[in-house]
This record gives sequence, structure tokens and C-alpha cells, in this order.
Amino acid sequence: MNIGYATVVESERLYGETWITWFRAPELARGAYPGQFLMLRCSDDASYGCGSRAGARADDPLLPRPMSYHRLRDGAGGAEWCLLYDVVGRGTAWLAGRRPGDRVYAWGPLGRGYEVGHASHNLLLVAGGIGVAPLVWLADDAVSRGLNVTMVIGGRSAAQIFPSALLPKEVEVVVTTDDGSSGRAGFVTEPFGELLEWCDQAFACGPNAMFAAMAAVARKARVRRSVQVLLEERMGCGTGICYGCAVEVRLRGGRTMKLVCKDGPRFDVRDVW
Repeated sequence: MNIGYATVVESERLYGETWITWFRAPELARGAYPGQFLMLRCSDDASYGCGSRAGARADDPLLPRPMSYHRLRDGAGGAEWCLLYDVVGRGTAWLAGRRPGDRVYAWGPLGRGYEVGHASHNLLLVAGGIGVAPLVWLADDAVSRGLNVTMVIGGRSAAQIFPSALLPKEVEVVVTTDDGSSGRAGFVTEPFGELLEWCDQAFACGPNAMFAAMAAVARKARVRRSVQVLLEERMGCGTGICYGCAVEVRLRGGRTMKLVCKDGPRFDVRDVW
């Protein structure tokens, strides 16, 4: 884990209420891989190098925000990385308001990300809403290694769907929306069940309700496939100190508590639901 200031390179609204912000801070992405995350302090506390804004409280919001790495690229000053996020509260609104040159205090990479098996060739990626964020990097990486990738992207409406044109052309995309405004009407669990036998491994990120439905589908399937999901919980530290992100999981026939930040965020969907 590295700690430091990330300098905003560019930031824009990508679609709907979803923003993408690129940062320059190579050390904060050193050793990172798809599915890992970092913590950002989203407040105008000058002591953390964020640059104060007139009228802003230095400690609001108080807690940092955990966010998954979305993509990496080569920049003029070294590796650059970006975050994809919905503006849903004070923290993300603050982040969307950053401009090139602003600095954000952060630490990472953190947690256990996705793990692709050496024998896996067909990967099924399932994204619910903003859960698409870490899966895009996984798709980029898998395609660069010559693997077959199908990505199922779901949302309430077309406004929540990540543009398929921004994915590698080799990725086969299936879109579902609750209201039928884009792609198939329905939920991601339907194509997930249809494609589960085709894939060698499945990877997902999204809301807990989606994971619960996927677990039910996976248990009823004729084949058993690894289904790795990234859990989302409120975090105060991201390093296992505060114990604020504990979840109950199955282990050797019983139940035990695990920390999403340290033991996860990657878990097998059947171990949690």
C-alpha cells in the first residue's frame, strides 16, 4: 500500500450521472490489478493536500471513500489511473467538482481483486449499474491476453449503461435494462444463467440484491463455475483497522466473519449468499 497525493489530469461526465476522473500518481497504482481499490479523502482539508474551497467544511464528509480502479494508461509523467463513479452524495459530488491540477489524498492499492485461473479461456463479466467500473479493466486485461470475454451490463434504464463503444472491440456485450429502454428487458441474472455453462469463470460487481439472485442461479445450474464478486461496504480505513466492513461468509461448513477491505472485496458468490 502506498499513500500520497493524486493530481487530477482530467474529469468529465461520461453518461447519465456517471463521471470519469483521471489521476496522475503512479505510486498509487503500482502493483495494482483488476478488482482492487483505493481510499480517497473527499473533503477540502488543506492538510491532506486537497486544496480548500471557500465555504467548505474541512471535515465534511469525514470518512474517505473506497473506489475501484477503473482503467490505467500511460501518461506524460508515468502511469495514470482513473475512477468511474456515480454522483450520489457529498463525497462523489466533491470528487466530480475537481479540476485539472487539484490534488486528492489517497492510499492504495488495497484488497484482493479478481483472480483469473491459468486454464480459463472464456470469461463472463456481469455488471450491475456502476459495478461496471472494475470490470472494464478486467476486460482490457483479458483481451490483451487473448481470452474470450462476454460482458453483461445491466441498469435501471439506458442512462445507466456504460457505452459499449468504450470497450475493446473483441468484447461481446449483452445489455439488459429494467424498463427495456436499451437491450433486453429484464435483469442480468437471465443472460448470466444462459452463459454460465459457456464460461470457465464468471466475475461480477453490483448491488447485493444482484449477487443474491446470481447465487440462486449458480446453485441451480447444471455446471459449477467459479463466480467471483466484489462486495461493497462502507469503510472507514480500507486496511482492516476499524472493522467497519465485516460480513458473514461460509467457511468449512460453518459461518465466520470476514473484512471486505482486507479479506475481500473478492469473494465467491456462494460463500456470501
